[in-house]
Amino acid sequence: MGSKNKLKRFRENETFENVIQPTREEVFENTFDLKGNWGKQFFKNDHPIVLELGCGKGEYTVSLARTYPEKNFLGIDIKGARLWRGAKTALEEGLHNVGFLRTQIELLPYLFAENEVSEIWITFPDPQIKYKRTKHRLTNPEFLEKYEHVLIPGGTVHLKTDSEFMHGYTLGLLQGKGYEIDYAHHDVYGNPHSPKAVTSIQTFYEQQYLETDKKITYLRFRFK
Repeated sequence: MGSKNKLKRFRENETFENVIQPTREEVFENTFDLKGNWGKQFFKNDHPIVLELGCGKGEYTVSLARTYPEKNFLGIDIKGARLWRGAKTALEEGLHNVGFLRTQIELLPYLFAENEVSEIWITFPDPQIKYKRTKHRLTNPEFLEKYEHVLIPGGTVHLKTDSEFMHGYTLGLLQGKGYEIDYAHHDVYGNPHSPKAVTSIQTFYEQQYLETDKKITYLRFRFK
């Protein structure tokens, strides 16, 4: 994407009512008004709040919002030119139960109050296979602590990935820490009992993976 297109999208994001872009001052000086008030001030209802981390173009976030109108969805990504697509689609379709937050995932505890989130989706994250990059792996122990902080008691985390490595790493970590694993499968499309939210929604890249017979794994867990 050219720099002109990126700049155009950045400018449009600033006008979109469904895109929130906190400043560093708001985050670190604890003046971000939506923290603890996402339901009341942003979605204007008391429905459960669901996050998709590293949402990219927001395909999955928007599809979840279409499928589950009784829930609120927030796609989170640091790359504004990407999430622009999902935000624009949601506005065009008049979806009021979906929004986008441009921020770094490690800042979640600064942006959400304790027990404010009901579910978290992590879809096709970079597995960060090299050992030196484990700090960026979205299911490492540090990230899990942040998720536990913002989730309600018994809140659910979903991991959908084409990486057997990421699936296995996360499964091992959860078992070692005694987390409650609700569901784990190495081939969700080969399993007739897979949850609807996992198999009925596919991103563009996921469809490409499936065309090459690449297996998609899924893991659902909660904190005790």
